[in-house]
Amino acid sequence: MPGASVVRSTLTAAVCVAGMVAGAAPGALAAPAAPSPGAQGLGDSLFPALGNGGYDALSYDFALAFGTESTSPVSGTVTMVATATQALSSFSLDYAGSGSGPVLVNGAPSTVASTGEKLVITPKRALPAGRAFVVSLTGFVTAPGLYDPDDPASTDFFAAPSGTVVAAQPNFAHYAFPVNDHPLDKALYTFRLTAPTSETAVANGALVGKSTRNGATTWTYLQRQPMAAELIQLAVGDYDVIERKPSAGVKLRDVVARPVRDRVEPAISEVGRQMKWVTNQLGAYPFDVYGSLVTDEPVGFALETQTLSMYGPDWFYDDEGDLPAPYWAPTMVHELAHQWFGDSVSPSDWADIWINEGHATWYEALFAQSEDDATPGYFDEYIGLASFDEMAEVIYNLGDRYRDRFGPVGTPASGAVEDVFSPNSYYGGFLVLYALRQEIGKVAFEKLERTYVSRYKGQTRSTADFVALASQIARRDLKPFMDAWLYSATTPPMPGQPDWQVLPVVPAAVARGVAAPDPLPVPTRR
Repeated sequence: MPGASVVRSTLTAAVCVAGMVAGAAPGALAAPAAPSPGAQGLGDSLFPALGNGGYDALSYDFALAFGTESTSPVSGTVTMVATATQALSSFSLDYAGSGSGPVLVNGAPSTVASTGEKLVITPKRALPAGRAFVVSLTGFVTAPGLYDPDDPASTDFFAAPSGTVVAAQPNFAHYAFPVNDHPLDKALYTFRLTAPTSETAVANGALVGKSTRNGATTWTYLQRQPMAAELIQLAVGDYDVIERKPSAGVKLRDVVARPVRDRVEPAISEVGRQMKWVTNQLGAYPFDVYGSLVTDEPVGFALETQTLSMYGPDWFYDDEGDLPAPYWAPTMVHELAHQWFGDSVSPSDWADIWINEGHATWYEALFAQSEDDATPGYFDEYIGLASFDEMAEVIYNLGDRYRDRFGPVGTPASGAVEDVFSPNSYYGGFLVLYALRQEIGKVAFEKLERTYVSRYKGQTRSTADFVALASQIARRDLKPFMDAWLYSATTPPMPGQPDWQVLPVVPAAVARGVAAPDPLPVPTRR
């Protein structure tokens, strides 16, 4: 996300260049562009209408009041500070909810119109290019819904038995909150959550304030590093907050629905050991705090909401008893690795999802292999295969079938949840990384991994950026190699593994909507 000073410098340079028109006197400047509406969409390849142009959101302040029930309407104010990147006659926010109140821009009442999944705001006065402005939606109302396993959008802001949970990835944040809902426009966040004193309120980032008045407590959290809206987490209800001993210099705190705390505590207490392992792989953790949020709603997936990864209790136990560590521990490492890949360094287009999920799958499998080295059989219990390399070979065998059904790794077939979070985003992304390590060697690959997350910390980056950095570190152009692995309809030969074979595509077996003959579990972590 460009800072305000960068935007101003860029705009000043652009105005100077525009002024040197043919026939103009030396030093003359063209008239500033007339104010115009900001774009209602950022041109994402999978979600072209998502996000909004004409401004750079710098920060959001959510002041929200929660009721006595987890399904009670939530009211308050959402304030955004932004910089206009053009002269704006109007601009928009993503919002598909049902309740919003008056809108103020720089303190003045403004016109607001709801158009599809957009709130179009027309300020009283046009906003000059390069200037900061403040927009507040006062009297804003949203209501947590109930989780519906048949409706992915139902997880945007839902009411579990013990309290609220947010799972907005990839494009559902604006179903509950007015935001610029695309990772290209990350921002800082302050959350002021007011709830009955009997409730606990937790959000992304660090707790920086807590006060009680008239039977209600306001909890203030600050997310100091940029965050995409799809990673918001607001958990309010019957939760316990467990403060743990710091690990690798990181403050750790878990948030657990009270009815399941005793059952999941042995598993989630492993976070300190996992933090040490991942930081040894990738370097310093990019945020102020980390932990797990365990709800008592069996949602069937896990999610890397920034600084507070979300899980249902079904990751840790089922009707037959507690689940073994190879089931939940690699998944916890998967979500932790996402704090670097996906949260700190976010995708500039949702087709870049392979970077997020391929890396998270890579580190969960690498962790499982490290555990297997100490406890033989761990990897088999994790995924039903003997080793990390065997996993890569099996994914390679299935490569053409995945590409036929879901599209090439770097171009998912659609923005449908089943295509964005398909096995080809996870396992196919893993395989691209395996091929890259085979091609450039382990030392260069590990340097690439650590350099990527440190150089681009807090930014949004594309597949092209990843490939360019890989080429720089390998000291040769890797674009043709990576293009073949990311965008070809068929799976390229695996470097160093001439005996690996790709299974043929059998149309009747892999037609869309029919399960492929996969010996690997369908990914349910995100």
